[in-house]
Amino acid sequence: MRKNSVFTLLLGAFLSLPAFADEVVVYSARIEQLIKPMFDAYTKETGVQVKFITDKEGPLMERLKAEGANTPADMLITVDAGNLWHAANEGLLRPVASKTLEANVPAHLRDPQNHWFGLSVRARTIVFNTQKLKPSDLSTYEDLADPKWKGRLCMRTSKKVYNQSLVAMLIAEHGEAKAEQIVRGWVANLATDTFPDDTKMMEAIAAGQCDVGMGNTYYYGRLMEKKPALPLALFWPNQQGSGVHVNISGAGIAKHAKHEKEAIRLLEWLSSAKAQNMFADVNMEYPANPGVKADPAVAKWGDFKHNPINVAKAGELQAAAVKLMDRAGYK
Repeated sequence: MRKNSVFTLLLGAFLSLPAFADEVVVYSARIEQLIKPMFDAYTKETGVQVKFITDKEGPLMERLKAEGANTPADMLITVDAGNLWHAANEGLLRPVASKTLEANVPAHLRDPQNHWFGLSVRARTIVFNTQKLKPSDLSTYEDLADPKWKGRLCMRTSKKVYNQSLVAMLIAEHGEAKAEQIVRGWVANLATDTFPDDTKMMEAIAAGQCDVGMGNTYYYGRLMEKKPALPLALFWPNQQGSGVHVNISGAGIAKHAKHEKEAIRLLEWLSSAKAQNMFADVNMEYPANPGVKADPAVAKWGDFKHNPINVAKAGELQAAAVKLMDRAGYK
């Protein structure tokens, strides 16, 4: 991702330019190589220029707040429904009435008030060492809290939003007391300290440091693309019950968008079949639009049942999840 100094330089350039009707300005927490091909395709198709700047989601939202009505941003793109929920909750996004978006994005993958919409889907699922376990050994997220997994579980740090969202969804499904019991079980079963990212966690599973863990599907896809011989596989948990925890990358229209109509058209296009293939495939994610097939490299992992709870719960219950994880000793 770009450094803040580059962000500031680009932002200054944007602010010094006159606003044109045939352009859209996007603040993106997704890195340039994941979004530029789509924006180039959109410009080629429509003639509308898409200017964008990239940074982490926190600084982007702070800038939107600081700029207020003077922001050049028309759209915010970021990862995780928790981040999108916070952006809407802070009053940084405006609701969008669009039959196209409602048709293309399932209800559980968009804000109930239509402040933001999922554009790609990632599953946070179980990853296991195929030399240590077989699929029949596995069942649910909750089962990984059972003492039979003591010394066999690896996990990513609780500091990243992905696990915060997973625990938030456990709270939504089970209530806080039961969710805390599950997280305490995970902590008790850890084979080692938590890892800074999913890739390092999966490498530890492959190396035999532990047998099983939970990670985002695209991290698995990237790792196996580079190292296809690793003894790793995905398992879809909770298929007889609630389904796999999914999350999104998504976007919303900035509250003070200067090019609102153009930005909505871009957002609608991003939910279309053509753009969905580009948006999801470039990062080994699933399309949010159910009418679009996943890339073959992703589809080969198999079909699975989604947890139907609205992903907005990842934001609504994030603060409770963070407190719960702290109480449970999940570092």
